[in-house]
Amino acid sequence: MSYSNWLRSKVSKKQNKAAVPDHVMDEKKNRELSGSLAEAVEFMKKLLGENDDFVTHRFHVFGKHDAAIFYFSHMVDQSVINNDILKPLMLKPRESGQQDAAAPLKEVLVKDTLYHSEAILEKRFGKLVEGLLFGQSVVVVDGMDEAIMIGTRNIMKRSIDQPATEQVIRGAREGFIEMLGTNISLLRYRLQTPDLRVNTMEIGTKTKSKVAICYLAGVTNPGIVREVKNRLSKVNIDAVLDSGYLEQFIEDNHWSPFPQVQYTERPDKVAANLLEGRVAIIVDGSPLALIVPTVFSQFYQTMEDYTERYVMMSAIRLARLVALIFSLIFPSLYVAVISFNPELIPTEFAVAVAGGRAGVPFPAIIEVLFMEVTMEVLREATIRLPQQVGGALSIVGVLVIGQAAVSAGFASPITVVIIALTTIGSFATPSYNAALALRLLRFPLVILSGIFGLYGLMIGIIFIANHLLSLRSFGVPYLSPLVPGNFLDSRDLLIRGPLWKMKSRPSFLHPLDQSRTGENIGQAVIHSREDDIMEPVHNPNAKDGNSAKDDKGAKDDNSAKDDDNSAPDDKNAKEDKER
Repeated sequence: MSYSNWLRSKVSKKQNKAAVPDHVMDEKKNRELSGSLAEAVEFMKKLLGENDDFVTHRFHVFGKHDAAIFYFSHMVDQSVINNDILKPLMLKPRESGQQDAAAPLKEVLVKDTLYHSEAILEKRFGKLVEGLLFGQSVVVVDGMDEAIMIGTRNIMKRSIDQPATEQVIRGAREGFIEMLGTNISLLRYRLQTPDLRVNTMEIGTKTKSKVAICYLAGVTNPGIVREVKNRLSKVNIDAVLDSGYLEQFIEDNHWSPFPQVQYTERPDKVAANLLEGRVAIIVDGSPLALIVPTVFSQFYQTMEDYTERYVMMSAIRLARLVALIFSLIFPSLYVAVISFNPELIPTEFAVAVAGGRAGVPFPAIIEVLFMEVTMEVLREATIRLPQQVGGALSIVGVLVIGQAAVSAGFASPITVVIIALTTIGSFATPSYNAALALRLLRFPLVILSGIFGLYGLMIGIIFIANHLLSLRSFGVPYLSPLVPGNFLDSRDLLIRGPLWKMKSRPSFLHPLDQSRTGENIGQAVIHSREDDIMEPVHNPNAKDGNSAKDDKGAKDDNSAKDDDNSAPDDKNAKEDKER
């Protein structure tokens, strides 16, 4: 390539680069309005004029001042623009009641003319463009060095519905949606306290996504709040389309399969965690809120554990924990016993297992890995299929593939049963990301068990336990309150204690306010009356039956005496009348 051609290509690249709107914005984002309407209109059209939904409307303020309003037609409420902005601005002073005054024009427009409470003055082009992209409207008046930015955002949203990823048995049927304002209102509806703090920040160089940090002042440790804000402030990415983007930036260990941030779309769950001293992160455009710090015990707990009676829900939680352990070690334990220690199986059962495996040409490890991979593929296919056919295909696929695998000699019946129990156990784990981590860890455990037997299984479990002991979530040990041990916090670990017994918030969060119930609340509720509540209520002013009978007899005697005394008087009165 000749020098002239190279120079020409460089010049063309620079010209193309200069024509990109982003670079125009970078050059003039800190530039301020000069008061010239023509300059402002030219800048807006150069930057946003190629969009068909960008509107530039010219009009006259009070019939004498040239002005223009800018907005994106699909992001605003058109009735608000017509009735609350254009109509009062376009009326003449006599019609609108406005009189010429010594006050500046911008103050008259904002304070006396516009029928809108969200009107602010801004002079920087960068802020005006950000407001337009957010859904606001901008009014520029010729001769004014500041533009009026008005909140007219109105974006269609889906209605509040039952959470799709977290089934509700007993509890609120409301779930977060994509609108940040609606999600904050759902949270404030449940926490009607002035201690609820909501701090917002923008993340994403392209999307400018609003992120809300929610916590309870006086309860949450300020160190946790500072750490959350510090980690979020360091996130430098062009787009934040979901809260999962932030989760991957703020977690402590990026290589761990275990989630260190909990997500939920239930406002009541977020409120419960805020009351314990945690911090919630809500992203505009995402229906899932993040909760930090997180410990492992949260991933097999549900909100129904606290809305039902503690005896029954403690048993359900233990069953859920057993299913979690099954989903992790059951296939590897089967491989280790079948391959290396068949003497651990009872004789009758060992004969049945050997008979079932008689026609299988593969070792147990290959057989289990084949069925596990098949089940994972089928599970993923079921998720991606349309909802109308996904459920039917999952049932038919499992039955057909399982029976066909046994008939073709790829797997034995006992292996199909083991894989089925393992899959059901993974479904019993309430948290999807925690269940996914256990599903992935099954494969290395199966390989270790197929090579070293029970020794390999124990080595794998030791490695997993050691990794869990080393994990932290925003400075909190991942296995709290088990390690380090705390007796009071352990009441909500394996089983759920009575609510009146859990008087303090989790100590591993170091909350400012430790207590969440009053003193002796259990005794006050249960033993509020020493006597039987079914006994008749006695009136202390009333007399007993004997006294009442005596009183009645005395009253009758007195009445009889009065009658006897009054009889002579009546006789004398009759004689006097006859005379």
